[in-house]
Amino acid sequence: MPLPDPAAPIPMPPHAYVPGQNTRHPEDWFDGIKSSLQTGIPLADLQHTQAFRAGMIYLDAGFYWECHEVLEAVWMQTPAATPEREMVQALIQLANAQLKILMARPHAAERLCDMVEDHLDKCTSSAPILGVKPAQVRARVEKLRLFLDPE
Repeated sequence: MPLPDPAAPIPMPPHAYVPGQNTRHPEDWFDGIKSSLQTGIPLADLQHTQAFRAGMIYLDAGFYWECHEVLEAVWMQTPAATPEREMVQALIQLANAQLKILMARPHAAERLCDMVEDHLDKCTSSAPILGVKPAQVRARVEKLRLFLDPE
């Protein structure tokens, strides 16, 4: 069976899942997207996979649970103690923080913002990692913090 085309359009879920508020997607809904990841894929190629692209599109579109679901598969392909692993983990926790806001759990969102920053602190360069600039992720965290504590 051929692998999916990493440049193929990203399927959008029928709704953004928010635990406790609506129904979860079928267990296999993201399998096709996750299958774009091959074991041993070079780190430089991760950002071009359908799974990574879907994660970023979902994050920007407000599909936070879905973002976590597909980026976790990317994270599993990254070696420990690498900037790529830290960046993917930061993006996953950013999605989680935004999901907690939708779930009316501001303290959990604040704790997750701290976790995002901890992961970004381990990215010692300001250069893009997997095509994402650490400063852009920090700016998103700051925006969330302002939302959580507008004073």
